[in-house]
Amino acid sequence: MRPFLICLISCFLFEHCILAQAPSTTTYPKATGYISVVHSIVTLDKNGSSFNFADAYTVGFPFGVNILKSDRIGYSMEVTPFIKSTPGLTRTSNVLFHPGIIFRYPHAFNLVTRLAFETSGRFGGTVVFNKVFYRTAMNSYWFSVPLPLRFGNGAPASIGIGIQLGITF
Repeated sequence: MRPFLICLISCFLFEHCILAQAPSTTTYPKATGYISVVHSIVTLDKNGSSFNFADAYTVGFPFGVNILKSDRIGYSMEVTPFIKSTPGLTRTSNVLFHPGIIFRYPHAFNLVTRLAFETSGRFGGTVVFNKVFYRTAMNSYWFSVPLPLRFGNGAPASIGIGIQLGITF
């Protein structure tokens, strides 16, 4: 885990981790799409901590559309089906509807604030720290650290942390 954290911090601190950006000549509004994979690491609630890889494995496959209003702000709509695998059973366990606002910053860093509505009956919000680490003429490759806060459905309030990798096209 320590090497991963060092790598993560390095990418945020050193500009040479991404390709240099040319000045923007983008016409706004602009729509982009993306696909990704998200892995929950740990979830904390009043009963303690729950690690994703301990008794079961849950993985999500977010896909969405971003509507960028300017170099500074945009809107995002994400849908994430989750697959849960336990010994002897693999199934779609939940679908998350995740609208939000993208706050865009220099050096390919974004902060995304999302509402969260799950088919499991849970709801809340998610703060997402996002960093583009590689760009081509057609795509951007990025990683995110989502911090989901959830309530409802007779379960205690929880907060978690995850890792998300994706491609924007």
